[in-house]
Amino acid sequence: MRWKLLRRRLSISAPRMIVRSHLPWPLRWAVLALAFGFSAALALWAFEFGKDIAGLDRLDRAPAAAPQGGSDAVDLEQLRSERDKAQSIANTAESLLKTERTTQERLMSQIKALEAENMALKGDLGFFERLLPTSGKSELVVRGLQAEVVGNGQLRYQLLVMQQGKSPAEFKGRYELTLKGQLEGQTWTQSPSGAPRSLQFRQYQRVDGTLNFPSLVVVDGLQVRVLDAQGGVRASQDVSL
Repeated sequence: MRWKLLRRRLSISAPRMIVRSHLPWPLRWAVLALAFGFSAALALWAFEFGKDIAGLDRLDRAPAAAPQGGSDAVDLEQLRSERDKAQSIANTAESLLKTERTTQERLMSQIKALEAENMALKGDLGFFERLLPTSGKSELVVRGLQAEVVGNGQLRYQLLVMQQGKSPAEFKGRYELTLKGQLEGQTWTQSPSGAPRSLQFRQYQRVDGTLNFPSLVVVDGLQVRVLDAQGGVRASQDVSL
């Protein structure tokens, strides 16, 4: 039995023996500290390298660029304010242009109305210039009798009835119109008809209107007579067409 144990120990099948050198405990702790320090340095380097790859450093440095972003925001707000001011000025200018255009159109309308009134006044002036006082003794006269055919069977007339003197009494009466012409080669006369054409004035009164007559008549004259309230003829005048 002993022989078997001895042979097993001395043979190849004998258990392995590990020879280890014995280190003092302080040296072991120093080696462990160096190993931990190296591992920590390696881990820190890996962490910083990972942050750089992931862009975390740029994100950390982003606040440093914040003042530039704030400046851009201020510039943008200033540009918007300037744009709003320019838009307001443009709107005001457009409103002023519209107001000026409306004013010009109103002025043009007023100018046209004044021109038309001026032409009418010139016509009245020319009409009154022909109404010079006569040397007759009659106190009542007819001046400026005018007539023209304006359509088929219609005649337009105008005249002025005047009282001579500085302070004449008020006149109340009427006037009558008589048309003269030719109808199928025969003399034709249209007697006064219709409602009385009244007159009431102190110095003068302008009269105008229209007369109708048969369309086949060729009108060649008009007579006007002024009658007082009793029916007496005070003045008359004829005009040829």
